[in-house]
Amino acid sequence: MWLRPNRTLSRIGLRRLIMVLAALALTTAGLGAWQGNVFAPLFALVESVAMAVALSVAWRAGGRGERITLDETSLEVRALPGQRRIHFQSHWVRVRLAPGKGRQRLVLSSHGRELEIGAFLADEERAELSRKLMVLLAELKGTWRK
Repeated sequence: MWLRPNRTLSRIGLRRLIMVLAALALTTAGLGAWQGNVFAPLFALVESVAMAVALSVAWRAGGRGERITLDETSLEVRALPGQRRIHFQSHWVRVRLAPGKGRQRLVLSSHGRELEIGAFLADEERAELSRKLMVLLAELKGTWRK
């Protein structure tokens, strides 16, 4: 399974949005300068750069994700981008929704280790993922006993 945050804006869309917002700010600043506010273009330029940086950082954060691999012996969670991998024995792993700071946390636990997954998902998506993982693990445990 691939877990990714909802991101509907493409890189091209992000560039277009930044250009439109900067053009609006600079146009408004140009009108202000025309009426005598000579510092308006400078402030609009600073605002446009800060807005572009903030939107770019937020957009890049939408590129993170998690890959969950489940087979008969192990459950592996790999954080993307990055190289962090965590392995659990699929027979012993437990899935639970735990209360957190104003939201529910989806936690995998086994042998004293815990890992929160899907922190970037909405509460409903985390609950659905929890049910799906419980069903898949139950099916694996049922086939393992046979």
